[in-house]
Amino acid sequence: MYPSAGALERIGPDWDWIWIDAQHGDLDFRDVANLVRVTTLIGKPALVRVPSQDSGWVGKCLDAGAAGVIVPMIESLAEAKAMIQAAKFPPLGNRSYGGRRIIDFAGRSYYKTANTDTVLILQLESNEAVALADQIAALDGADGFFLGPDDLFIRDGQDVDTAKTLQTIGKQAQIVANACRKHGKINVGHGVNDATLAMAKEFGYKLVVGGGDVGFLAGGSKSAAQKIQGFFKPGPASAPAPASGAKAPGSLY
Repeated sequence: MYPSAGALERIGPDWDWIWIDAQHGDLDFRDVANLVRVTTLIGKPALVRVPSQDSGWVGKCLDAGAAGVIVPMIESLAEAKAMIQAAKFPPLGNRSYGGRRIIDFAGRSYYKTANTDTVLILQLESNEAVALADQIAALDGADGFFLGPDDLFIRDGQDVDTAKTLQTIGKQAQIVANACRKHGKINVGHGVNDATLAMAKEFGYKLVVGGGDVGFLAGGSKSAAQKIQGFFKPGPASAPAPASGAKAPGSLY
């Protein structure tokens, strides 16, 4: 989610694939293109979540060399079909030909296999969208689904921090999994704790989101800060009395 090529270069090799989040991350297209370049350098496929159902963004991310795109907030068959048109070349879709970087790397004939070389993952983020999973999965060019639990919880009147378990999200996850299995599509989902990892295994996720730069950075920083602060914190009996004119707590000097 952060536009740091160096950070991705450092931690990206630990993982099988990279999710570049241009929807909610702090990224513009130039940032996305640079991060995709890093994934080429480290030999990992990149899926870019585009900001919206924007055919221009879809085409530019694929032209930049992304292995695929994730499109948020699919709510209808018509929206799914529109994204297939944006992501796939004729006769399946209507993607525009001529991407500079992809031609530089793969040659002018890249379009001949692009429809199978890249993937279109559609996010289903409401109960209404989940109900359409089987119909959307039947469409040629819709390569997979990503169930979006946070937006689903909000739209269902639940707190966004509701635990993601079989009891709270299992019904929707099962419907999406059934559609993926029936139509041979890719099931994508979270696996950031024991409960979501169990669902990932049960429902046959092919791509599992195991964490992100934000959590890794914040968690590592907090852990290190707490360790060193605890080491140097004086006990109640040994705490020195403040000197006359001492600065307030929190001041550096």
